[in-house]
Amino acid sequence: MVGSSHEALHRIFQKDPTLLTRALQRVLHVPFPEPRQIAALNVDLTEIEPVERRVDTLLRAETDEGTYLFVIESQGKVDDRKRGSWPYYLSYLYEKYRCEPVLIVVTQNSATARWAARPIRLGFRDWHSLTVRPLVLGPDNVPVIADEQSAAKDVPIAVLSVMTHGRGPQAPAILGSVATALRTIDEETAAVLAQFVDSCLADPQAKQMWRDLMTATQYFWRHPLAEQVREEGRVEAKTEMVLNILEWRGIEVPHAVRDRVNACTDLNQLEVWAQRAMHAKDAAELFAGE
Repeated sequence: MVGSSHEALHRIFQKDPTLLTRALQRVLHVPFPEPRQIAALNVDLTEIEPVERRVDTLLRAETDEGTYLFVIESQGKVDDRKRGSWPYYLSYLYEKYRCEPVLIVVTQNSATARWAARPIRLGFRDWHSLTVRPLVLGPDNVPVIADEQSAAKDVPIAVLSVMTHGRGPQAPAILGSVATALRTIDEETAAVLAQFVDSCLADPQAKQMWRDLMTATQYFWRHPLAEQVREEGRVEAKTEMVLNILEWRGIEVPHAVRDRVNACTDLNQLEVWAQRAMHAKDAAELFAGE
């Protein structure tokens, strides 16, 4: 189970390795050749026992133009020690695999993204023996995907969007479209991607909104994140979910609507109302046709 945004930000590329090339091409506009095959490699870069070095995620991409190594680092804050470790990673991997390494940094913080994007130059002012230029995916270049149609076209890209914006004010606006898009893919993959999103949401209200949205899906009830919801009671949780979705979408909930929802004990009916709450223009639309 992924328990932190650090894990989720790089492990999504293990779940869908082709997402990385799409992100490079569409977000960073890097003309990386289309891989024939991408395989995950051992992330352990330890040389001798006392010194242990590990990258976050390491992938090998086979293309018509050659073989490349994707070194993916999830970065939560500025860390000047990376000035030494990142060049080491790239040099070591090239020596070990004899493939061209490409460093990609993923972050939820704009200041960290700007820091990570600065070239690392080793040597003296007029002669750099080694230059490292990381590619960075962060909130300033990963687009906000807030409509369902765009999210459904490429679900992992939509999930990456909400993950990289998970610590910002735009996160709640993306959740509804991503929740709907997850229903268009297989349940096992959707459950893993849902967990990635949950791990990256820093705002408690956004995290609760996400969990409320997820309770409307069948696969979620088989997922570890659902344990907390089960303990609170299925009826109570779904009742709160209906009302919370409306409130978080900025829709006024009259007392009559609130009382009717709170009085309902039919789980199937509450689930219908929860689905309607995601798209309703006003609270009364919950009961349309009833």
